[in-house]
Amino acid sequence: MVGPVDTRTADDVVAGVDLTGVRAIVTGASSGIGVETARSLARAGAQVTLAVRNTDAGAATVRDIGGGDVSRLDLADRASVAAFVERWTGPLHLLINNAGVVVSRLTRTPEGWELQFATNHLGHFALALGLRPALAEGARERGSARVVTVSSTAHMRSPVVFDDLHFERRPYDPQAAYAQSKTANSLFSVEATRRWAPDSIVANTVNPGGVATGLQRDFTQQQKDYLAAAEAAGAFVYKTPQQGAATTLVAAVAPEYAHSGGHYLDNGREARLVENDADLFTNSDGVKRWALDPEAAQRLWKVSSELVS
Repeated sequence: MVGPVDTRTADDVVAGVDLTGVRAIVTGASSGIGVETARSLARAGAQVTLAVRNTDAGAATVRDIGGGDVSRLDLADRASVAAFVERWTGPLHLLINNAGVVVSRLTRTPEGWELQFATNHLGHFALALGLRPALAEGARERGSARVVTVSSTAHMRSPVVFDDLHFERRPYDPQAAYAQSKTANSLFSVEATRRWAPDSIVANTVNPGGVATGLQRDFTQQQKDYLAAAEAAGAFVYKTPQQGAATTLVAAVAPEYAHSGGHYLDNGREARLVENDADLFTNSDGVKRWALDPEAAQRLWKVSSELVS
């Protein structure tokens, strides 16, 4: 059974929270949930850097939310990630891996990587790895640093297929590719917390729920039909972008997650664990075991490190 829907907004979550002195990065902060995440952080007093591909759109967002900095970042471009890390100076207290892409046909990076996996997981992995010293410095300042990565109910459609990460042998299915990247997002948080907890850096994963954003513009008709069926079955209720950003803000500011990581949050709370064969429509507020599997998380970290090094 799907649990009750949390209708709080991101602003509701940060109400009464003082983030003065907190330096935060939000990827993909020029549209959708990313804008509202940055807006609520800024309203709470955080110094927010918008990491975006389109810096003109980022500048417009800064004007809209009333403050912040803009820095270019293309997660599918290794040089762009490295340049962003190089430009960053000083401590970092909060990294929000919000950006994501959806594609309807097989697209590869220059390295030959499948684009959704490369952007949604590998780009964020390389970014977090490069910013680890800044996060450790931020943790020394404030007692902890947090990494929040946005996943999706779609993770329930596929584990990480280590034998064919980039669809070199199996037929390409854009839904399966996206799902694999979202499972990878969760596994990253599991292993990042295990490795980085001694530095008081914790990582958690969130599911924003159903939010109509520009991410759906490249959906295939099959993907649109599946989404419509899921909504009709009551698997999710559409939220506004401000409501969709709420769970991100819970992971970012709630005291219970200051020193506790490796969790998958849904509707503002830790999701219930469901079996890998669980039906998505009736378990959309859960997290599958394959997305929290510590062995898979360690294996993914090793593979990812080899790819981006």
